Amino acid sequence: MLRSFRFVLFAALAVLIAFHTGNALPQAQSSPSPKSKKLPRPQPLRHDTALERDPVTGELHSSTPAEAAVGNDAIRSHVTLVQVACTVTAPEGTQVRGLTQDNFRVFEDGVAQEIASFDASATPASIALVLDVSPSIFRELAEMRDAAHSLAANLSPVDEIAVVSFSSEAHLLLPFSTDRALLDRAIQSKNLAGVENSTESNIYESVFLTARELFRGRTGRKAIVLLTDGQDSGLGLTWDAASAQPREGAAASRLAFDDVARELGADGIALFIVSTENRPRAMTPAWLDAHRNEMLVNKNSRREQMPHYTLYLAELGRRVGGQLYFLREIGNLSEIYRRIALAISTQYTLGYYPSTGTARPGWRSLRVELSADAKAPSGSKIAHRSSYYVSAFP
Repeated sequence: MLRSFRFVLFAALAVLIAFHTGNALPQAQSSPSPKSKKLPRPQPLRHDTALERDPVTGELHSSTPAEAAVGNDAIRSHVTLVQVACTVTAPEGTQVRGLTQDNFRVFEDGVAQEIASFDASATPASIALVLDVSPSIFRELAEMRDAAHSLAANLSPVDEIAVVSFSSEAHLLLPFSTDRALLDRAIQSKNLAGVENSTESNIYESVFLTARELFRGRTGRKAIVLLTDGQDSGLGLTWDAASAQPREGAAASRLAFDDVARELGADGIALFIVSTENRPRAMTPAWLDAHRNEMLVNKNSRREQMPHYTLYLAELGRRVGGQLYFLREIGNLSEIYRRIALAISTQYTLGYYPSTGTARPGWRSLRVELSADAKAPSGSKIAHRSSYYVSAFP
């Protein structure tokens, strides 16, 4: 009875927020011109092909005849360009611009690589806003709408933005588009405010589907901006780190936390996470930096009274080179989105062909350094993903 009452209450609040926000918009936005494009109908975001786990590589892949023919000897027979996006930050916190290809050095598994391509944020970026609309963070919806404007305002007009909302299921509200009027309508849409009759929040499945379905075949800078409280309902994650790994037996082809990291790591998608929870007292930036080479979910972090669901968010960011922000710490979602937009718009993208040539599936470590003659302030830091994943199934 209490649960039913809560759902009715959430639904009523959703209608009130949608109504209030819609009435607060200027007439030019609430009544788009006839020439404006129409917002597409929301589409469920789910893979339409069954996924199977390869018994040798452990990867999830589409069960198509072409991929099945690869068999147990799955090896990439071609070398693909590996792209590493990075930002350079001066000691006082400002982004360092104006660097050139000669100012960087890239290492894979400790071996220096020859930089084959360089982009100083000149090409368009693809950014997917992935928004948790489950009842647990319902109160953030109104601020979420205003914050999306801040993100778009600080990006280049040629950058494409997509919008995905999720609770128990993920829905694509807006495919990648440079049309900011469509972005406004997607954010203001009643579909974003709609609360499903469910307390589930399938965070990692939604990130996986967004990466797999929206970014496949896209080049250039790619990023997912995830807003959530971190309390996932789908993967059964616990304090046992083994819960992040694929299961055995009949459940082997179910999505696991490791699969999400692999998907992001293979496609070079930057991950910016905004947690609506408080930052755990012990999870300082210095602590995260000190533990950047180890699994964060362990007995020591449990003794520090860090919630395991927040640790898994940080762990995903650690594996794919993401950044984790805490809304309660900064206090303003628009400011967080502004910082994310600044990070995206000042990225340097370095590309190289691995000197090892054909590589078997698995993780490869990455390190980026500034050359001695780089024109950057002394003490500048480079933020980049620390590894990438070589998939057995191109």
